[in-house]
Parts: sequence; structure tokens; C-alpha cells
Amino acid sequence: MKKIHFNHLTFKKWTSLLMVLSLVCILIGGFEIFEFEYKRTNRMLASIGYLCQFIYFSQMFWYKNYVEWNALGMNIKINRFISTAIKFENVKIIALDNTTLKIIKQSGSEKTFEIHNIERSDLE
Repeated sequence: MKKIHFNHLTFKKWTSLLMVLSLVCILIGGFEIFEFEYKRTNRMLASIGYLCQFIYFSQMFWYKNYVEWNALGMNIKINRFISTAIKFENVKIIALDNTTLKIIKQSGSEKTFEIHNIERSDLE
């Protein structure tokens, strides 16, 4: 049985600090605000900033089963490489049985996820 990694998208201290720090590195390195002894230092600072943002925004791809949500909607990635974005205001019906999760939107479109190999504790 595989687990689902859940991520609630809120403002956390460490993520806010990481984003601010990476943006500062990108700005200092990209616009060469300070002159350093070595010319490569500005490029290295910008690279570190981009690397921090890449690591943060790529965490969805680290897990095979991943759900992230906030007050407006959620991204679900179960047994897929790409996630599906769903707004809560567009959801009409959510049906859960032993092998599938069906989300039916107000427009009538249906999203189906296979959940037969997911731990039951993650589905509750």
C-alpha cells in the first residue's frame, strides 16, 4: 500500500524565508548590485536562488501520490506524473468507493482517480 503526501499551502516561516532569501540572491546576482572580487560570485548567487526555488516548486514531483490544497482548491496527483487542479467552488459531488475516487464538477465533467493501492488511512 502506498501513502499520499499531503501539503497544506499556507504561509509557513521556513517557506517564506526560503522564497525571500532566494529572491534576494536572484536580485543581487542578476543585477550585480555589489561588486565582488570574483566575477563568478554574482552568477553563483543567482544560481543558488534559482536552485532554491526549483527545489521548493518541484516537491510535487518527488512523490507518486501527492495532494496539496488551500482555501480555494487543490491539486491531486494520484498514480500520475501531472496533477489535476480542482477548485472547490466547481465541485458538485465527490464519490469514494473501494477502487476509485470520482469528483464530478458543476459543469458535469468527471475526474476519476484509481485508489486501489492507496492506504485506507489516507483516504479518510
